Amino acid sequence: METRKIRFVELTRTAMRALLADDLEAARAETGVELGDYFLSASAKWLWQYRLNQLETDPGSAPWIARAVVAEPEGIVVGYAGFHGSPDEAGMVEVGYTVGPQYQRRGFGRAILAALLERAAAEPDVRVVRASISPTNAASLATINGFGFVRVGEQWDEEDGLELLFEVPVQHP
Repeated sequence: METRKIRFVELTRTAMRALLADDLEAARAETGVELGDYFLSASAKWLWQYRLNQLETDPGSAPWIARAVVAEPEGIVVGYAGFHGSPDEAGMVEVGYTVGPQYQRRGFGRAILAALLERAAAEPDVRVVRASISPTNAASLATINGFGFVRVGEQWDEEDGLELLFEVPVQHP
């Protein structure tokens, strides 16, 4: 499978508020990219509200969260991604990403994960990257394969139920 090229575009507070209001055109105007209808799904809207609340209490997390994923050179928005927040006291960041339904199984998940790992490695304060994945999510379990993630435990998530925890140490340049 070919290696996909992607770039991240920030989803600002203004863009997230527009998405919560079902105003896809305003969100597109704010970001400068063609966000897909899946940015208005119930799970996406839950995320936008969560991230807006997070920014109210932790404005410093803005550089880490809520990005649209654009495939290059096509310029097509294929999903959204980011970290759950800035590095914690142990230097850990957790990845989160979604590939739009029509772009799944085409290598974008792996490209997004690679770009997130590269972003983490560019920050000296980051020592480890975590991924939390449902044991029934075969696609996400396959996506992390080959990136050096090791299972370190499990947790119960109020929204998602049982999640397996995987971590990989960051390789700084």
